[in-house]
Amino acid sequence: MQIAIKRGLDRIPGGMMVVPLAIGAAFATLVPQTASFFGSFTGALFHGALPILAVFYVCMGSTIALGALPRVARRGGVLLATKIALGIGAGLMLGHVLGEQPVTSGWFAGLSTLAVVAAINDTNGGLYMALMNQFGRPEEAGAYAVMTLESGPFLTMVTLGVAGLSAFPWQTLVGAVLPLLAGIVIGNFDREMRSFLGVAAPTLIPFFAFALGTTLDLHRVWSAGLLGVALGLAVVAVSGVALIVTDRLSGGNGTAGIAAASTAGNAAAVPALIAAANPVYKAAAAPATILVASCVIVTSLLVPILTARWARFVQRKIPVDPT
Repeated sequence: MQIAIKRGLDRIPGGMMVVPLAIGAAFATLVPQTASFFGSFTGALFHGALPILAVFYVCMGSTIALGALPRVARRGGVLLATKIALGIGAGLMLGHVLGEQPVTSGWFAGLSTLAVVAAINDTNGGLYMALMNQFGRPEEAGAYAVMTLESGPFLTMVTLGVAGLSAFPWQTLVGAVLPLLAGIVIGNFDREMRSFLGVAAPTLIPFFAFALGTTLDLHRVWSAGLLGVALGLAVVAVSGVALIVTDRLSGGNGTAGIAAASTAGNAAAVPALIAAANPVYKAAAAPATILVASCVIVTSLLVPILTARWARFVQRKIPVDPT
């Protein structure tokens, strides 16, 4: 008897990240002593998010081909710079009001500068490339080779530092990007290693998602989930408009811009990584993880619809050659 588990997860936006995250959170809420009761490898899996993520970034870095960067640097660089600028802007505004700590009461309970910056900084690359393959041009799909540099906690650390919040020592900043850089080096020196490591990256997602979920308390999910929906809508609206404008200014028609207005599934791992690097963000990390996970779902649902409609809109505006 076969059960189509993977097919079912693939039908859910961000399913490989969101479902294991929810299962881990259920364990943390209903049977929180599971890890200590079993110990050994089981307990290690419950607490193993950081080492699994380190391996994940090595594998993902191996897929970045340096030879492809010059051809797509202009298009991808513009989108990357826009996302970074939006993250810094959000960090400056919210950092002035909230600082490093989350809101503790009311409808906005759990909202933090960390959550907003993490949600904005990282684009859902799989979704972007799928949409560009359908509605865009090859160089637009390839632009994600540059945008992959968003991945991981490095840019979020830099953004928080630029926003005037608690900064990170240079060793921590370098350590955050070393696994990704190591993967880039290995993958570009040996194509066989690129193939070997690259296919492993998606496999690791449900494992670190589960480990992250075991740090969450589902009693807070309902309120955070509603706020997460609002955050997802805000990310699409604000970053979508900015990315459409900059994409058009760089020679595109805006389709690549709206396709990049999403939140990557692995962005939900960033708050925990930030808190591990600087304990001042520890209180914000757990609610931020839930908010960003909600944001992943919302943007994954909205961005394909908006991209398709925008592509049809700009296509109708292209004049037909009478010859």
